[in-house]
Amino acid sequence: MNNTHISQTKSNQALYTLRWIVGAVAMITLLSITACNDEEKITDHSDEEEKHEEGLHLSNQQVEALQLTIDTVSTRAMARLVEVNGVLEVPPQNEAAVTAYIGANVVEINVIEGDKIQKGQALAHLSHPQLIKIQSDYSQSWHEMDYLQKEYNRQNTLYEEEVGSGRDMQKTAAELASLGASISGQESQLRLLGLDPTSIRKGVITDRIPVKSPISGYIKEVHIKTGQYVGPEYEMFEVVNIHHIHADMMVFEKDVSKVKVGQKVRFSVETLPGEELMAEVYSVGKSFESKPKAVHIHAEIENKKGLLIPGMYVRGQVITDKTKQPAVPEEAIAKEGDRNYLFSVKKQGEEWLFEKTEIVLDNQNDGWVSVKFMSPEDANKKYVMNKAYYLVAETKKGEGGHHH
Repeated sequence: MNNTHISQTKSNQALYTLRWIVGAVAMITLLSITACNDEEKITDHSDEEEKHEEGLHLSNQQVEALQLTIDTVSTRAMARLVEVNGVLEVPPQNEAAVTAYIGANVVEINVIEGDKIQKGQALAHLSHPQLIKIQSDYSQSWHEMDYLQKEYNRQNTLYEEEVGSGRDMQKTAAELASLGASISGQESQLRLLGLDPTSIRKGVITDRIPVKSPISGYIKEVHIKTGQYVGPEYEMFEVVNIHHIHADMMVFEKDVSKVKVGQKVRFSVETLPGEELMAEVYSVGKSFESKPKAVHIHAEIENKKGLLIPGMYVRGQVITDKTKQPAVPEEAIAKEGDRNYLFSVKKQGEEWLFEKTEIVLDNQNDGWVSVKFMSPEDANKKYVMNKAYYLVAETKKGEGGHHH
């Protein structure tokens, strides 16, 4: 009886232990499955969240309120442009360096920088003892020639009457011719100095001479002072006529083949902010500058505005031709650093997804910009055509999580 009881007790203990082991295994298995499910849920949620965070999400109401224009990128006739820069210049014949024809002292200055002047106008007056001597020498030579002319006439009469010597008449004629040539040179010199030979022959001697402008225009520079001695090589004034002012611009080597006479140029100057000037190319250089490697082009300004002065810096674009190119409005472009983007659009149920697509800008015409896509499939997407600045701001606000 005792042995039977002991045996039964051992059997019960084994059964209990087996049940405990089975229960423990089941619990461990259940916990493992639950943990795996939870992990999968966490991973799925993370992936979903990660996927959801890409781009900018806006509701239908937000898109309608912003009045966003959504469309595919179409082609447009866009002008190809060549970037140029340079300065305003005038032709060489429209600039003058005014000097004196003889060394003398400045006794009067009649103009200042910026004055408008006419050709032949006296800009200053000079005086020097040498001027008086030149006039006196001419007067003496003139009267000497008058005497020789009379003497030649007298000897010629005697020669014809066979009273006088032909040799004396020929000698007087030679002296008269030599003196005449000398007087002709003196008269030319006097006229260059602004003096009238006729008045000097009448005994009118002046102690000052005018310095006259050879062209009409404006006084650009004054380099003299009253009392200063100036020689013939000294530049007293600079005069410039801006009537034919033009744009002298540089075209870099890679673009030279695109530029031709007759093409239009649009450019601006610092003194006219916001104003666009137009010009037409009338000359293309035939030789390269070394630094930088570029060719000069000259363009006649068509719509002159304000005061355009030689030496002003200009920046512009030569309009070479027009071709059909993919183009978007300027306000469709988002800029971040050196990169440019468009916002592509996808409809996702009650939301709109906006993602940045990088592009390369080409030409810009009248508020439109031609663009190049990084990959062919980007050309077929739909994009936002306005208010890119708002989407940029919303993207920055939503960084770190999606934004509604």
